[in-house]
Amino acid sequence: MDPCNEEDIKMYFYENRLKTFEGWPFDEDCSCTPENVKLEGWEPEDDPVKEHKSHAPSCQFIALKKKVEELTVEEFFKLQKERHKFIINKSCNEAITKFEEAAKLRRADIIKTAMGEE
Repeated sequence: MDPCNEEDIKMYFYENRLKTFEGWPFDEDCSCTPENVKLEGWEPEDDPVKEHKSHAPSCQFIALKKKVEELTVEEFFKLQKERHKFIINKSCNEAITKFEEAAKLRRADIIKTAMGEE
């Protein structure tokens, strides 16, 4: 995981995010770059910043209260660090869940075998 991945960095800028919607077949559904929080169900009067705050109150980007263009290098790298921590935690939690599900199935198989049900 490269903290200076050019594609990731580009997505911090509005113009680059907007370009990703060219040819987009859906009217809604978006996500916060640092935390990948998905937002959908938009109403015409919804304020994106207010919606973002309500769905992701701990978002580091929202906490900075700055536009991307106003970030210092230090703030930018802190955002990247938080983004990577979020991705790693999510990946680990998914792996743990997958392992626990596999363990339940294996345990059930072992019990069946021990009980002579196979």
